[in-house]
Formats: sequence, structure tokens, C-alpha cells
Amino acid sequence: MSLVETHSHGAIVEIRLARPPVNALDPTLCADIRKAIDAAVRGGAHGLVLSGGGAVDGPKVFSGGLDVPYLLSLGDDRAALTAAWESFFATAQALAACPVPVVVAIGGHAPAGGCVLALCCDYRVMASGPFRIGLNETQVGLPVPEGIQRLMRRAVGINRAERLLVAGEMVEAETALAYGLVDELVGIDEVGQRARMWLEGLLALPRGPLLETRAIARADVIDALRPEHIRLDRFIDAWSTPDCQGALRALVARLGK
Repeated sequence: MSLVETHSHGAIVEIRLARPPVNALDPTLCADIRKAIDAAVRGGAHGLVLSGGGAVDGPKVFSGGLDVPYLLSLGDDRAALTAAWESFFATAQALAACPVPVVVAIGGHAPAGGCVLALCCDYRVMASGPFRIGLNETQVGLPVPEGIQRLMRRAVGINRAERLLVAGEMVEAETALAYGLVDELVGIDEVGQRARMWLEGLLALPRGPLLETRAIARADVIDALRPEHIRLDRFIDAWSTPDCQGALRALVARLGK
């Protein structure tokens, strides 16, 4: 059973994260996202919407980021840890390199890995209200790889990116809009519809010039996620340090309360 749901809206395919309660990104969900992207493109989709959260009666989280309890359960198995992180970064790369435009509909909080996926998309529509987005890696003892820092700089500028990344700061939706971290705010029950509307407007342009110009404009997004800019080996080293492990276990304990 897939952990994503796909819905067709004419030439647009919506890929909805469907792993309750917070769409934590384990290898299976990451693989299902990649499969859905590939299937939609092969099926002739002209644009994609990646959505999550927004449930009126459920947790309002686009994605809570990587599945930390799952990663902690792997213990010192470096090969398994590496495979899990490779699956996540492969998903980010699939979004960045998608040959058709991708709009993300952020129906709630988007910390860490959720924010990374959003940064890989063409346009970000977020729910207005007390929802936070950002890269809080330093707060749990992890460095932010150069490639991910490039994505943040691209969105908010060099100086502001430094401030946010070093502090591991999560900002509320209104601030995220002011900083350029997201492009638009709407009511939480409207994020998917608004994402499709924006994409429909874009797709009304002549297709060939649109796609060629987009490919040129987004070449730096693809380049940012090249392995030499992620240095996964160094990231796994940091993950295994006592400081990081202690901070992550404290985080899991807080979330479990």
C-alpha cells in the first residue's frame, strides 16, 4: 500500500503525503514520493502539486521531517543509516530535477526535511496561521550540509539564511512570507486549491519556452543537491556523535508526551 495518494486534475497531478500522523519521511514514504513523481511525468502530467497536512480534524503538519524514531532504531548500523538518508536526498533530488513544475502545498508545520522538500519545489503555498517552517538541524546537533544551505540562501538571501541556519530557527508563516521562504499564504483548507490555481496560470504559457527557461533558472537547485555538496559521510558522522544522539532522544521524548 502506497504512503502517498495521487489525484489528477486535468494536466496537473497532486501527490499527497499520506503517512499519519505527521508524514514522517522514512525510506518507504520517500520511495513512494519518487515513484509517484516518475509515474505522473511518464503519464504526461504538465505539472505537479506536492501536498501534505491541512486536515481540519487531524494534525496540521505538511511533514515532520525525517522519521527520527526509525533512524534511532537503526542504532550503529551505518549502512542502514546511510541508505535511509540516501533515500531522503534522492527524493529531494527528484523534486529538484523534475522536468515539469512542482508547487508545494504546505498544510501546516514543515520542519527540517519537510522544509528541504519545499525548498526543492518551484513555488511554495503555505497555510496562514501559527504554523512554522525552517531548518532546525543545529538544535538537535546536526550541521546543515552546504547544498541545503544553498537552497535556503536562494530563497531568503545570504545574510538571512546564515541567521536562520546557524540558530536552527523555525519561523511562523507570516515571517516566512516576509523572508521569501514561502511565496504565498492562504487558509489551511485552501492550500491545495491555490497551489493548483497558481500552477494552472503558469501552464497557460507556451510550453516549450516555459520549460526551457525553467530548466535554465533551476540548474542551481539541481547542482546544490549533488553528492559533493551534501557530503553524506560527514553528516552520518555528526549523526552518530553523543551530543546529537542525546538531543535527538530528548526530542523524541518531548514529542511522545
